[in-house]
Amino acid sequence: MSRISRRDFLAHTGSCAAHLALAAAALPAPLRAAWAQRPLGAVVAREPFGTLERVADGVWALVSTPLGGDRTTLCNGGIVVGRERVLAVEGFFQPAGAAWLAARAKELTGRWPTHVALTHFHADHTSGVAGYFGEARPQVSATERTHTLVHERNLPADAARTAALADAVLLSATEASTFDLGGRVVRFVPRDGHTPSDASLELEEPSVVFAGDLVWNAMFPNYVDATPSRLARSVAALRRARDTVYVPGHGPLGRLADLDRYMSMLGEVERAARAAHAAGKTAAEGAAAFTLPAALGDWVLLNPVFYERAFAAWYRELAG
Repeated sequence: MSRISRRDFLAHTGSCAAHLALAAAALPAPLRAAWAQRPLGAVVAREPFGTLERVADGVWALVSTPLGGDRTTLCNGGIVVGRERVLAVEGFFQPAGAAWLAARAKELTGRWPTHVALTHFHADHTSGVAGYFGEARPQVSATERTHTLVHERNLPADAARTAALADAVLLSATEASTFDLGGRVVRFVPRDGHTPSDASLELEEPSVVFAGDLVWNAMFPNYVDATPSRLARSVAALRRARDTVYVPGHGPLGRLADLDRYMSMLGEVERAARAAHAAGKTAAEGAAAFTLPAALGDWVLLNPVFYERAFAAWYRELAG
């Protein structure tokens, strides 16, 4: 298990990593174990912090399982390979996580990652990016907003992370960019809603979407930096009519039914938050009375504090 103190862990993040830490403290062990046993693809590597699943030819997804306490990666990510280049998705929480994924890329493809893409600024997706700088120095890409917020919000500052991002390619925050890997193109699509700096990584064939933290599968999401209406719009824009593998920021891999269930959950939160706001209730009062419909199934992190954060995000938006 990766050794990092709880104090240092929480000091490095006020966002999704802390959200997961609170969950791990309260979640029953059987539910933690069940999350780790829901592979969608063929498992090619397994560690205490997650599993690497082959979801299509030349595409692998890392499904992190941090609720057991190992915080090496925390978020999900992946590898996409073309004839000439290898793209790694996410920087993870610790350099050991990025180094592990880079080594798996070398084993599976014969090449160290040539490119790294970050979906947003939260520490569990960026703080370990220096771990990729081993056998080679890949090109790190993110939007300018993500780059700025990493330095402003992910405190304390980290010299290795700063150095790894010093030569980052800053992509447009309004127009899609592409990674041409040689015979395979991955679109980098700027979005927002979970934070002001989200992006998705999208393949057309095979149809695979790395959604970052815009999507949480079977886990109630973190609304700390959210603008909920924009989150809902961004998630709806990810929906494809054809069979697609969705790699969420957290939780097991999903398909269309899982994305639809997530969208329904977001809609239930919106409905209840708007009703509570209109009734003059505080966010805490509204959240205390809120439950998700049984028809939506089980959701990890069903703890009132997470509902209150969601209601508070809606109240901020409704206040204008």
